[in-house]
Amino acid sequence: MTETAAIPAFTEIADHEWPPPPYIRPVGAERPAPPTGAHAFEGLTYSMIPGYRPLLLDVHVPQGVVRPPVVLWVHGGAWLMGDRRLPPVMWPVGALFQKIVDAGYAVATLDYRHSKEAPFPAQLHDAKAALRYLRRFADDLGIDAGRIVVWGESAGAHLAALVGLTGGQVEWDGDEGVGTGDTSVTAVVDWYGVHDAELLELRALPVDPALVPPSHAATLSREPLHILTDGSPLGADALRLCSPVSHVRADAPPFLLMHGEQDALVPIAQSEVFFDALTIVGADVELRRVAGADHVFLGADPLPLMDEAIDWIATQLSGAR
Repeated sequence: MTETAAIPAFTEIADHEWPPPPYIRPVGAERPAPPTGAHAFEGLTYSMIPGYRPLLLDVHVPQGVVRPPVVLWVHGGAWLMGDRRLPPVMWPVGALFQKIVDAGYAVATLDYRHSKEAPFPAQLHDAKAALRYLRRFADDLGIDAGRIVVWGESAGAHLAALVGLTGGQVEWDGDEGVGTGDTSVTAVVDWYGVHDAELLELRALPVDPALVPPSHAATLSREPLHILTDGSPLGADALRLCSPVSHVRADAPPFLLMHGEQDALVPIAQSEVFFDALTIVGADVELRRVAGADHVFLGADPLPLMDEAIDWIATQLSGAR
């Protein structure tokens, strides 16, 4: 595509397939491909809410594996952006989903309503709707919906933690999509998530004019948690109730927390506070500090960290048969 006079700094305007507008795909950037060795169910509509875009889910099921367990991936992006098909662009393209499939697990990845579309707890309701969908259609997909691990990064880790902590609590389920069903999970992998919103003032997101159109800079300059909870039906309690530490319980599923020690966006203290809260009530939790790593594990090699998390998942799933 050619440049436009209105935004001369942009090298290419992304089309409507990848990435979704308004994001910019630099010339030569790789498009993600489905994992090899998997049956791909792409663009499944797991929820249709009047007035909103259809919410989509991809499921990649390893070939030759009978009813594999499922890893449900929840993307990050400050609750403002992101896409089910793309983990952080700093990581090797396709590596995470391929590793999950190669380990013999299905990987499901969901889109959810961003915070400018709907305030919290809409995002949690969407994740739970995706879980209900996976369970309702497990036979068609060929998956073991009795063993689902939820794994998220950053904002997605925040949502993954809430999914794990509120399983079986109907007041947090919502009724979107498949309106009823089990929303519990076997375990949670939580990478550098927000855990106590009342103790954290996330700074405004850095705005790179080569990647973000000027019309979106004003929104991205606001503090993301304020956008997430602005207009929430939870009212003045929204920040407290969107914090995973407010939902800690002894019978929570096992948690693996992994957090960079040099994280300047979501300080590791967020995971330390959460770890302490889970430990106090006797929940099963591990905290892995990643030396020298900033947010999205910049400064560290993410590939061994993926392997470490998948090994931990294998241990949890082996005890859940």
